[in-house]
Amino acid sequence: MILFRPVGLQELRLIAASGYRAFPPRLPDQPIFYPVLNFEYAEQIARDWNTKYNDPPCGFVTRFEVDDAYVRRFPVQTAGARMHQELWVPAEDLEEFNRHIVGQITVDAAYYGPGFKGEIDPNTNLPAEFSGGK
Repeated sequence: MILFRPVGLQELRLIAASGYRAFPPRLPDQPIFYPVLNFEYAEQIARDWNTKYNDPPCGFVTRFEVDDAYVRRFPVQTAGARMHQELWVPAEDLEEFNRHIVGQITVDAAYYGPGFKGEIDPNTNLPAEFSGGK
């Protein structure tokens, strides 16, 4: 199954540190990991939420594949509009979930709010610190 996850810069750094193979553990106040089922929903969060409310104001859409047989244990949840479909993975299951990621996590899109400070690589549209990365 192809899934998407909108992330901020701090989470993207942790994903990069894993070799683009795993999502970082949830924080204590984050009991659920929410990958989404379509790019448009992830894009909406990254572009319209992360660029306004993250520090620094930027958002990224990651794309990854998870083993079908494993991921079926998490029922699809609908949040709000019909296109807003996601999986609810309990935080304590994230380490096992990461082991079922097939290949690497890629960055499909990057968005920056007006207050973003930093150099953006024109070839990748990612912050310069990721030059040579995914």
